[in-house]
Amino acid sequence: MVQRTRGQGFFPLGFERDPGMIYFSSETSSEASFMKLKPIIAVLIAVTLLWGCAPKIVYEKVSPDEHLFSKAEKMFQAKKYERALDKFNDFLARFPYSPQADAAVMNTGFIYTALGEKTKALNAYERLLIEYPESPLVPDAKIQILLIYYDQGEFIKVIDQATGFLAETDSIAHIFKTYLLLGDTYLAVGIPTDAVGYYDKALKISEIPEKETIIPKLKEAIRQLESGGIEFLLSRTTDKITTGYLMYQIGLNNADEEKYEEALNILSELIDKFPDHEIIKEVENLLAEIKKKSVYSRYTIGCLLPLSGSYKTYGNRALKGVELALNRFSAQNTHPSIKIVIKDTGSDPVRAVLAVMELLNENVAAIIGPIITAEPAAMEAQKRGVPILTLTQKGNISKIGDYVFRNFFTPAMQVKTLVSFAVEELGLKTFAILYPEENYGRTFMNLFWDEVIAYGGSVVGVESYHSEHTDFADPIKKLVGLYYELPDDLKDVTTSLRSTPALAKDSPTPIIDFDAIFIPDAPKKAGLIIPQLAFYDVDDIYLLGTNLWHSESLIKMTRRYIQDAILTDGFFAESASEHVAEFVRNFQEVFGQKPEFIEAVAYDSAMELFKLVSRPDVRFRSTLKNKLKTLTDFQGVTALTSFDSEGDIQKNLYLLQIKGDRFVERGRLREVP
Repeated sequence: MVQRTRGQGFFPLGFERDPGMIYFSSETSSEASFMKLKPIIAVLIAVTLLWGCAPKIVYEKVSPDEHLFSKAEKMFQAKKYERALDKFNDFLARFPYSPQADAAVMNTGFIYTALGEKTKALNAYERLLIEYPESPLVPDAKIQILLIYYDQGEFIKVIDQATGFLAETDSIAHIFKTYLLLGDTYLAVGIPTDAVGYYDKALKISEIPEKETIIPKLKEAIRQLESGGIEFLLSRTTDKITTGYLMYQIGLNNADEEKYEEALNILSELIDKFPDHEIIKEVENLLAEIKKKSVYSRYTIGCLLPLSGSYKTYGNRALKGVELALNRFSAQNTHPSIKIVIKDTGSDPVRAVLAVMELLNENVAAIIGPIITAEPAAMEAQKRGVPILTLTQKGNISKIGDYVFRNFFTPAMQVKTLVSFAVEELGLKTFAILYPEENYGRTFMNLFWDEVIAYGGSVVGVESYHSEHTDFADPIKKLVGLYYELPDDLKDVTTSLRSTPALAKDSPTPIIDFDAIFIPDAPKKAGLIIPQLAFYDVDDIYLLGTNLWHSESLIKMTRRYIQDAILTDGFFAESASEHVAEFVRNFQEVFGQKPEFIEAVAYDSAMELFKLVSRPDVRFRSTLKNKLKTLTDFQGVTALTSFDSEGDIQKNLYLLQIKGDRFVERGRLREVP
């Protein structure tokens, strides 16, 4: 718009005249003036023509809401969150129905999330769902809500809402994010099977960059799986990446459990099926490590025995049992020849440890022994991963580790067998204990007392004696109420109870209120005690003893006083078993003497190992160890033998009874677990 003014040219409305400019006037037109202005007019005409040919600039009008949103967005992109939040909130207050209102709400949620204000962020995303339900940003808001629930540990909400969200969306990007979040959630709540399942689904719809995010999560979930879960998932998944990792984990678990045979099989199958799998290098390294463990002489058995020193008698007797086993096994089988490497431990623990190391240099498959210094030898064998079958009564020896076994009956086994027979077979209820005040006696006394109570019986008298004494009158009299002077009123009662009226009033009778007496001592001491019991009228009861009583010298010392006594032992050369009779016959033919328990248990130990190492499926020491763990009812000359989960022996013991001048087998009872 322009305006005309007297004496002035035309200029835009609202602009004032500038005295420095030249304006046109109708009153100043003369030829002279025109001629002077002609050059200037020409220039102006040219400029006007050029201006008319130039493109016109069009300025679009920006609405106030767009202008405000743009300012807020710029601050948001610049991470000026507090200022951006103010602008977005101002925008939403002024323009709640703007086409960009949903984006503004979404951005406030992002800002609150960035500021760590999760509750306010959650409110913002939920506002978007309520106020703008048709917005294309709704799926993104739902994903953000799930992420907040996850961060707050509300895993049940994540699972419930994510499941519903998957049912209503067809967006690959949103489905992928939800699968990934569900995998994280199930891993967080300790359900790795479902976690692997969702990671596997995410893998199938992911791009290469996304796989790099998923795979570490997948591997972590698989590491937490139990064997059953791995097998279940292997039967469900078709993805080769997941399948490969599952197979590798099985191999790794087997290797960790020293099931090397199983590990080799599954890892070899993995290489055959997926030669280009990204885990192949790890598989090859694990295979190489496993194969190193198979480098040993499968048919070589080490033997640690005290062949010198104070225990050499026992060591040499055990060696005879091992040698006979080698002779018999080699004669009966066509397997590769078994080799025995023998080392003398003496009674020196350092020497025993060095002997174990020497046997390792010989690449032995397993070790028999030792008898003495078993603990340090067993600890070294455990550390080196070599099965060791100790011949010792030492307590808790098998608790050293899973490569340590004991093939030797223990005091606990004897007591359990003895008490169970006395209570269940003989019907005895009350017991007395007379024991030497030393470690052997105290051990058996405590075990026997506990076992009697466990079987519902009662121990009515317990007395000890000095191990060096030969007169046992005092402990016997204490046991039967003859040691202390009785008051007069009790003397009258005692006298009335006597079975022999002719006895003098001042001659008290023993109080025999027990059915049996247990005496855990060697034949020499037991042979002195038993006749003295008879001297004090302690008769018509059962005498119970340990395997030490299995000696002809005891019968010779006690004769008629020890008749019907009951004892236990791990071997009985006169057994009616044909298996035992054959062993005894062979032993006598080779060595010219009758075998005892130490020879028999060494023979059985060697036979057990010879048979196991000759099996084609035993390629590793760990496999041999596992076979020993699961050994059940091995028929040896020391009766049926098994090992429990800790490697301790479970064996039938012989129950013997003295009849006349010999021992008679009463039967065998398995040790009660």
